[in-house]
Amino acid sequence: MTTATVAAPPSAQRAHAAHTPAAPTVTDPALVRRAVKAAALGNAMEWFDFGVYSYIAVTLGKVFFPSGNPTAQLLSTFGAFAAAFLVRPLGGMVFGPLGDRVGRQKVLALTMIMMAAGTFAIGLIPSYAAIGVGAPVLLLAARLVQGFSTGGEYAGASTFIAEYAPDKRRGFLGSWLEFGTLAGYIGGAGLVTLMTALLSTDDLLSWGWRIPFLIAGPMGIIGLYLRMRLEETPAFAAEVAKAESERPKVPLRDMVAGQWRALLLCVGLVLVFNVTDYMLLSYMPSYLTSELGYDATHGLVVVLGVMVLMMVVQPFAGALTDRVGRRPVIAAGCAGFLLLSVPALLLIRDGSLLAVAAGLGALGLLLVCFTAAMPSALPALFPTRVRYGSLSIGFNVSVSLFGGTTPLVVTALIGATGDMMMPAYYMMAAAVIGGFAVWRMAESAGRPLPGSAPSLEAGEAGTHRENA
Repeated sequence: MTTATVAAPPSAQRAHAAHTPAAPTVTDPALVRRAVKAAALGNAMEWFDFGVYSYIAVTLGKVFFPSGNPTAQLLSTFGAFAAAFLVRPLGGMVFGPLGDRVGRQKVLALTMIMMAAGTFAIGLIPSYAAIGVGAPVLLLAARLVQGFSTGGEYAGASTFIAEYAPDKRRGFLGSWLEFGTLAGYIGGAGLVTLMTALLSTDDLLSWGWRIPFLIAGPMGIIGLYLRMRLEETPAFAAEVAKAESERPKVPLRDMVAGQWRALLLCVGLVLVFNVTDYMLLSYMPSYLTSELGYDATHGLVVVLGVMVLMMVVQPFAGALTDRVGRRPVIAAGCAGFLLLSVPALLLIRDGSLLAVAAGLGALGLLLVCFTAAMPSALPALFPTRVRYGSLSIGFNVSVSLFGGTTPLVVTALIGATGDMMMPAYYMMAAAVIGGFAVWRMAESAGRPLPGSAPSLEAGEAGTHRENA
């Protein structure tokens, strides 16, 4: 008895071809290092500005929003801080799709120019005493430029690193993006702390506050030079090659409606990541000073010490996500904030240097669970053809609604209720939402990005060929 061989119909042949694994990409270690440095520097510059703005918020309130009520000044300053986040989704809707069409590298160079220009401009604005209401208007305009440009920054930088990194080291390499965040924040906050200690109050109010913002100019030039020297990511280049011509435009509705499940997960993950991030790094310095009456300089130094601790732990935590997975690390962070936010804030409210350091240190180590895992976990939610655009939209919508508004909302809640534990309750609520998102997300550690070929290191390539 013989068995006939029947050819598969053309539709089945096409389906088989569509699912045939693409040839793996072998990464160039030197090129990967350059990509990580260039992406991290842009993030560092973004957070240099945030560090300066957050740590000098009380001074900026006096310069731009004169009032007899210190709380009103602080609310006005954080209001301008939050306003920039309102335009971030618009920036994401512009730069994200553009990055999927013309390339990641070109758009990241453009966002670098705009970020540097917006920050530099703040240092040139006259005070309220000099030009009246025009001062806060100009401050708001500069913040809007910053917010629009940063709408394409984080999603682009994390996409850039993720698409360059080999699959088995994506967590470790992606963690350097947030290492840049911490370095930039420490640079900005450390400079403000040094100025606060060395300058008199009058000097700080008259001219000293301008110095940190003016430094953004040279930083932007350096970052632009590094980014212009980079090549496009292998994943994007392969996507362009598929089209065999000009990249087809992906409609915005495909980036949203076509990716709605992944977008909801992205919003939930970014919510817990950014609420806790902005709570610790942006709000706590002002909370220590304005709400608890803590000495300004000592409070700033303690938070800086926590950030240095986070920097030390960051690469090791990133490597851990490659070994055990992104989901367990993010889940541990959510559980930690749910259980330890209240005890940590009680330690902070104790007021002694040791107790404040212990409370902030605990929150900082929990935050590392997110800073180490998110740069590699978030890009893995979306396929290559819409990765930059969809991630930009989901990330910036979540940051705008929940992250950037955290200092303003918590300050207002404390003012309305008189409950000094509001920061803890806010972080706990965010942890519940983040926990649900991580429960629903798929594990991505060690696997190719959706829509991309496997990415291997040089040593892995030989093993892959032997096993093929």
